[in-house]
Amino acid sequence: MDSHHHHHHLCYNMQECLNAIQNKISDCNSLQDRHGSRYLINGKVVIEHSPGLSGPGKSASVQVYSSTVIDPNTMKGKLSGKACLKKGKSSKKDGTKTTVYKIKLHVEPGFGNPGAFLIENNHKHRFFLQSATLVTPENKVIHFDCRSWVYPIKDTNTSRLFFSNTCYLPSKTPACLVELRKEELESLRGDGTGERKEWDRIYDYALYDDLGNPGKGPDHVRPVLGGSRSRPYPRRGRTGRPATKNGTINLDTYVPPDERCSPKKLSEFIANAIQATAYFHLPEAKSLPRDSSSFESFGDIRDLYSNNRRQAMRGKSVTEKVKKFVPAQLFKDVTHVIEEVDIKFPLPQIIRANQFAWKLDEEFGRQMLAGTNPTRIHCLREFPPRGTLTESHIEQSDIEHNLDGLSFEQHIILQAMKQWRIYVLDHHDYLLPFLRKMYSEGVRPCASRTLLFLRNDATLKPLAIELSYPGSSNNVDGMKTMVLLPEKEDIPQALWQLAKAHVAANDSAYHQLISHWLHTHAVVEPFIIATRRQLSVMHPVHRLLDPHFKDTMHINALARTVLINAGGILEKTLFTGKFSMELSSELYKQWRFDEQALPSDLIKRCMALEESENPRGALMLFQDYPYGLDGLDIWLAIQTWVGDFCDIFYEDDPSVKSDTEIQAWWSEIRNVGHGDKRKEQWWCQMTTKADLKRTLTTLVWIASALHASVNFGQYSYAGYPPNRPSRCRKFVPEEGTMEFAEFLKDPDKYFLNMLPDRFEASLGIALMEVLSRHTSEEVYLGQRATSEWIDNKQVKQRFEKFNKSLREIEKQIMERNGDPELMNRRGPAKVPYKLLYPNTTKVETPAGITAKGIPNSISI
Repeated sequence: MDSHHHHHHLCYNMQECLNAIQNKISDCNSLQDRHGSRYLINGKVVIEHSPGLSGPGKSASVQVYSSTVIDPNTMKGKLSGKACLKKGKSSKKDGTKTTVYKIKLHVEPGFGNPGAFLIENNHKHRFFLQSATLVTPENKVIHFDCRSWVYPIKDTNTSRLFFSNTCYLPSKTPACLVELRKEELESLRGDGTGERKEWDRIYDYALYDDLGNPGKGPDHVRPVLGGSRSRPYPRRGRTGRPATKNGTINLDTYVPPDERCSPKKLSEFIANAIQATAYFHLPEAKSLPRDSSSFESFGDIRDLYSNNRRQAMRGKSVTEKVKKFVPAQLFKDVTHVIEEVDIKFPLPQIIRANQFAWKLDEEFGRQMLAGTNPTRIHCLREFPPRGTLTESHIEQSDIEHNLDGLSFEQHIILQAMKQWRIYVLDHHDYLLPFLRKMYSEGVRPCASRTLLFLRNDATLKPLAIELSYPGSSNNVDGMKTMVLLPEKEDIPQALWQLAKAHVAANDSAYHQLISHWLHTHAVVEPFIIATRRQLSVMHPVHRLLDPHFKDTMHINALARTVLINAGGILEKTLFTGKFSMELSSELYKQWRFDEQALPSDLIKRCMALEESENPRGALMLFQDYPYGLDGLDIWLAIQTWVGDFCDIFYEDDPSVKSDTEIQAWWSEIRNVGHGDKRKEQWWCQMTTKADLKRTLTTLVWIASALHASVNFGQYSYAGYPPNRPSRCRKFVPEEGTMEFAEFLKDPDKYFLNMLPDRFEASLGIALMEVLSRHTSEEVYLGQRATSEWIDNKQVKQRFEKFNKSLREIEKQIMERNGDPELMNRRGPAKVPYKLLYPNTTKVETPAGITAKGIPNSISI
């Protein structure tokens, strides 16, 4: 062999040997640190805390449980020794300080893979644990997506347990984790007694018994909702605090720590609220505690809004006011957000392009299909319309001449109904029993039915409005009724505008109390509580649902303290006044979970036909119903994703039936969380994969798309009181009365006097502004807060597919909005329909009023 070649070969071998020796040494180092023959698990822990406070550092320690090796003494996974958090590296962003700590855990050889870890906080402050990552000696990386508060052990007397991001059905749980899985769920259920402390992680149910405030006098007593046949209601989270309040606004209601908004979100939320109500904190507002005067002119209303001129007031007087009702810690977090406050409202979309488009009948009809309450209108199937209590006073002769020249014949209305061309917005019979009680100073309540005709261009033309209202107080016997028709001449035209205002007031209250509060916020809370109590965090369905529950319990708790309580903002602004929540309990009687699935809802309202071979499950009767059309696309995308997800974990129907946690979950939702409906026959049995898929699709739909469609358009439409007044202070006048004479003298002035007064209007606008804002940390449909949310490749691929389908839908929505044939997509007011635009692509989305984007959860 030639020597040159031989020499080269030798070098090559030497190099190999050196490499091998080098590798050996580093292997030994990683295994054999100073303790001799012990394995080392390295890791990092990411923690968030207030900028003013130091991180926990060495006063927090971690131990891990093996998921493969069992400890015969405890029957749980083997537990490592403790390791303190070391070498914290901090960074600041947007007022939040994040520290990344290193940990080194020594374990016996053969310890196996970590499946869970305990963290103990011996620091004086709580901290927010974002995530943890562990690396085993074999270089396997294990993620823990924690996002949870860890309280000092002096308060909780216990360490916090976190499971890795691997999911198992109960029957497939590794033996090492079975006991831990069971214990963790038991501790979350608590024993139903005692008052909750801030650090308790306990989920339990309560009735709505905390809305009243008897301490303020008999006027503030409210009935308990839930638990009775006459006043059924979904359950809420139990706080164990006394039900009566002492009259102060308490933003510190108990919410389980994992359900709380982040400090950043909370301070944004409060800053928005302060911003919106700045009008009431003005120094000069002291002299007139509430301005109950009417607007003098439309220009006068217009002056509430800025034309991009920012009129700012500095924070001092505002912050002093805020200090009174905000907990001290929160106050510290908030003050840096409220540097300056703009005392004018932004211009609502409805009057941006054309300040009088809202008056047009076509726009009035369009808002029933594409406005902020598109879920009430339905196709009329009998004439005259009939409710549960009454038959309508609208007669054939009122409308037959107005059906766009459908041939004049006896059965013209029948023809129109056969062609699915007559629609009704019904706010009539459910209000009748309440009207007389609601009649009060400054409120003239009506119940209404509005008939509309679907024209050839798919716009809706109002045909008639029927109003029922309590006669004068001495005329106790019953209701008066009037039917108004759209007419061309000035005076009838002006009366028709007044009638439309009453319809809008009915629709506003229904929207706020039913479509928004009851049908999304209130009905979802029991599902959250049941999920936390019965589905382990290791359960795949818990992983699937978790992002759709973010912040909801906290937002609902805040709503119970300022929005839906006695004397709260809704009672102050809606015509339903102190009967608001009672009314929502009355309408909960009609609620059915199975009908919350969008296809079922559209079919029930005769806006679509059932079509079982269509993957959407329904066929739209006419394409230009923006909520229905975009909604079915989103529904199909959610349904496909949820179906894919379930197929990964469940082979067949028996695997659903034998899933003990899912069965306990479903039983608790039916028998406890929505227990007032436990006897209903429409609940599914949860024995098949199809049952599970349908239930989860519906739940995700309610929390994401349904809520977005009724929430984020509020400012666009209701931010301008003439378009959607929340109450009317006058009836439509009857001929021959003093009111009628007053109306004839100045119809515009009569209309303005009918609207809420300045105080109520401004409060209403402020509320719309706060509710319509997206916060900066919103996570949208098709997004996850972290890419490591689940440890499963297949799931991540399917989720990517879901994200892609949402991006396709975004393109489609933009195309539809640009299509001149689809008249209802923009309407005379030129407000494009984007409430079901997912907004999935943007990483950083601007916060604020965007009137688009579907957040994963009901987070405002």
